[in-house]
Amino acid sequence: METSPERTTTIPQLGRYDVDPARSTVRFRTTHLFGLGKVDGTFAVRSGTVEVAEPLSASRVQAEVDAASFHTGSAQRDRTVRSATFLDTDRHPVLAFVSERIDETSVSGQLTVKGVTGPVTLTVRESAVTADGFRVVATTRVDRLEFGVTGSRGMTGRYLDLTVEAVCVRR
Repeated sequence: METSPERTTTIPQLGRYDVDPARSTVRFRTTHLFGLGKVDGTFAVRSGTVEVAEPLSASRVQAEVDAASFHTGSAQRDRTVRSATFLDTDRHPVLAFVSERIDETSVSGQLTVKGVTGPVTLTVRESAVTADGFRVVATTRVDRLEFGVTGSRGMTGRYLDLTVEAVCVRR
C-alpha cells in the first residue's frame, strides 16, 4: 500500500463525537494466489465514538465494524471470507476496536476479530476539522493469523493493509 510521507494533523475541539457510518469506511488491500494477485475491498463502519480530551493522551476511541460487510467485488470470495473458514460472521458479526493510547500521530489499542483480541497501532495520516466535527484517515497492517483467521494459508494473503477513514460529528 502506498502512503504519503506527508502528514496533516489537526486536533479537534474537546468533547464527544459520534462516528458517522454513512461517511466512514475501512478499506483494505491484501494478496491472493500465493501473493501474485492484489485484492482490494471494504468493510462498513457500524458505529463508533471519540472523546477528545486534554491532554490528548486522555482521549478515547471505540469503533465497531460490520464483519459481514466484507466486500471485494467477487461474490464467491466475499461469501467464503464471511464463512466459518475465515471471519465466521454468523458467530462473530462485529470487529471491534478500543483505544489504549492516543497522541497526535497514532492511536494504539485492542482489536477484536473472531473473538480474538490483540494490539494494533493506527498511524494518523490526515486529520481535518470540519464544520460539524472532524475527519481522520489512519493506516495499519494487520496479521490475520494473529486474530485466528487462519483459512487458506499460502493461497490467501497473511497481511491486510487497512486504511480507516472516519468522519466524526459532534454530539
